[in-house]
Amino acid sequence: MDALLDLPIIDGPLIWVVVALSAVVLVYLLVRPPGIRWLLTVLIGLLAGALVAFGVIAWAELTDAFGIALPIQVKAIAVATFAAVGVAVVNLWRSRWWRKVIAVLGVLLFAASGTLGVNAYFGLNPTVASLFGITVEHPIVIPTNSPQPTSTDDPDAGKPLYETWKPPAGMPTVGTQGTQVIPPTASGFTSRPAGIYLPPAALVEGAPALPFLLLMMGQPGNPETDFVADALDSYAASHDGLAPIVIVADQLGDPNQDPVCADTAALGNAETFITQDVVTWARSNLNILKDPAHTTIAGYSNGGGCAFKYGAKYPEIFGNVFDISGEEYPGSEQPDQVIASLFGGDATAFEAEKPESILTSGAHAYPDTFAVFTVGGNDPAFMPEAASASAAATAAGWKTTYYVVPGAGHVQDAIRGGLTYGFGLLYPRLGLAPPA
Repeated sequence: MDALLDLPIIDGPLIWVVVALSAVVLVYLLVRPPGIRWLLTVLIGLLAGALVAFGVIAWAELTDAFGIALPIQVKAIAVATFAAVGVAVVNLWRSRWWRKVIAVLGVLLFAASGTLGVNAYFGLNPTVASLFGITVEHPIVIPTNSPQPTSTDDPDAGKPLYETWKPPAGMPTVGTQGTQVIPPTASGFTSRPAGIYLPPAALVEGAPALPFLLLMMGQPGNPETDFVADALDSYAASHDGLAPIVIVADQLGDPNQDPVCADTAALGNAETFITQDVVTWARSNLNILKDPAHTTIAGYSNGGGCAFKYGAKYPEIFGNVFDISGEEYPGSEQPDQVIASLFGGDATAFEAEKPESILTSGAHAYPDTFAVFTVGGNDPAFMPEAASASAAATAAGWKTTYYVVPGAGHVQDAIRGGLTYGFGLLYPRLGLAPPA
């Protein structure tokens, strides 16, 4: 079963097999003895399917069902899919039994093709498991070799890693990925297994203590390491295997719910889980640098809003914030509903949890917070939110960079572009590369 769930659905052959079978079935369903009646029937099926697609698209945009404006490519895939389904449906009448069976099979194939096509465009779910929000556990082996000894008499003490680290012969060329169940000791929060990325420098005998990055993905979404591992493997290749150790933690508990990065009676103690349980486990089990200057809280979309909030609220833990296409504040898409369902109707309590409110409350000092905010240039819904968040961080005294990824939307192009740009700034900050 795990082998099936791990099948790649973006880069692998599965999507092409499904599309090819769909094309064959569609051609079969279109071809019947010529006649005006059949031609009109096919046209009606195509038109009806297309009209249903336009109706679904209109509903999605009116209700903001997906949280972003639907790209034209996605709309085209939807129209083609529903039109093909319309052809299959009209084949259920005035046909022999085997044609009916193929028509039913066609509906399933067309729906699968459309789903895989949209997923491939967005590029967020690389496997069957991630498409259905299932986490397949691949328990990671945490290295138990002894870290490099440190001493106050060491002439390299206090120097950045890029100056002192010498990669040994035989060091892996890429990092390793896996999963880890993090016990919710303080929170009691029910989470999915976290993803973990260990860079090449963490996999050798005498590995150095490395910076720590805690990353959260979007909603719906899965705590997977694919995107961040790709970006960091590329950076590690040109920086002697150095990269942060990463935990991709699950701040949702369920891909269909949004705890808005808070502790609530309705959806559990998501905030305590991330800021206490995950951090405590990392410090106890991973060979990481524990000071705020080498600790980064990061996130994409929903996770970006969480990262902004936690960076504002816990500067004693997180000295760096990396917000990729993030919400201005958790719950920004449906604030009235969030106030009613998660805050018991208390708008004041909800307001106090916003990052900007935390920044201006005077409750926290920010002597050295470093932040990167990125957003896609073709993401009109999130550009104002990212700009506003960056401006608030700057006003609070953070060392802030705001970057628009050229031509990117809100999905994989924004993630990859944001990660590539952001790590270029974080590497010198974390002591992994010389100052720019």
